[in-house]
Amino acid sequence: MTSEKPKESLSPLQNAVFLLRKSQAKLAAYEGARSEPIAIVGMGCRFPGGASSPTRYWQLLRDGKDAIGEIPPERWDVDDFYDPDRGAPGRMYTRWGGFIEQIDEFDADFFGISPREATRVDPQHRLLLEVAWEALEDAGIPPESLSQTGTGVYVGVIANDYALLQSRDLDDIDVFSGTGSSHAILANRVSYALNLRGPSITLDTACSSSLVTVHLACQSLRRQETDMALAAGVNLILSPEMTVALSKAHMMSPDGRCKAFDASADGYVRGEGCGVVVLKRLSDARRDGDRILAAVRGTAVNHDGRSNGLSAPNGPAQEEVIRAALADGHVAPGEVGYIETHGTGTRLGDPIEMDALANVFAPGHTAD
Repeated sequence: MTSEKPKESLSPLQNAVFLLRKSQAKLAAYEGARSEPIAIVGMGCRFPGGASSPTRYWQLLRDGKDAIGEIPPERWDVDDFYDPDRGAPGRMYTRWGGFIEQIDEFDADFFGISPREATRVDPQHRLLLEVAWEALEDAGIPPESLSQTGTGVYVGVIANDYALLQSRDLDDIDVFSGTGSSHAILANRVSYALNLRGPSITLDTACSSSLVTVHLACQSLRRQETDMALAAGVNLILSPEMTVALSKAHMMSPDGRCKAFDASADGYVRGEGCGVVVLKRLSDARRDGDRILAAVRGTAVNHDGRSNGLSAPNGPAQEEVIRAALADGHVAPGEVGYIETHGTGTRLGDPIEMDALANVFAPGHTAD
């Protein structure tokens, strides 16, 4: 056990050294908190192919199961919108996607939602509520124990199909129509259902939405803004408009196969899903005896700025954000042994992504 000398017993020089060391200790503690790894202590998911839990999702991957199929009739009649001619107005040239079953099933009463309101609640909202609850159970955290805590909720979403479907008949719009499909309400529903007082944010950054929620949640935890956070993403394909739009942009694969980094790459396939991770500071997770599934060492976000096009990828910007994430996690490129890519399976995007990865990681690795 150590004790600090009272300031009056120190000479001016000794007092200056004492104050300097104290400031350095505070700075070190501050820097340590800002770079502390973030622990993943729970997960929940729903994906195509019957992957209704992380265990079943892992089994699907191990079995090499193909979860892509034709657009089911309960979404829309694909024959009414399909045409192999890419120039056909109002038509899509793909019949494929990854779809979740039984999205109409929901225990509204469990979440305190009336039957009347439930009909207006976007299935994406419903799915998120269920998977968030499952993620907390997976973490061994009773959801009710979080009531009135500063737990944050960060949700990524892009589709707004249910709002389109609900607003086609203006006479059918009621008091719950606005909140039922609002993106802003998506994260708020989880916070409301669990009585959480922390940040509650829904965001749309297209393909990167889910990972950006993880970034924001990690930043919030490191700043001591929250002690726990849920980071999530959800997507359901309920109407044909977006698939038609993506077909007109020639982004879809006609055969529903994403041939990433292959000479035959001709687009990607859309899919549904929901994923939620429960995040805590690593030191807190260890203190609380949590099961730690993985740790997020570093994150980063950027934008291309003005490049070849609004939606065109930019190699130098990709390199910058990768290097920034490595720096944030104090990780050298040579220490990385596994990379999960964006891999859209497009002739434009794939070479740019591969070059960016090679420029960052190749110098730190051998050909083996």
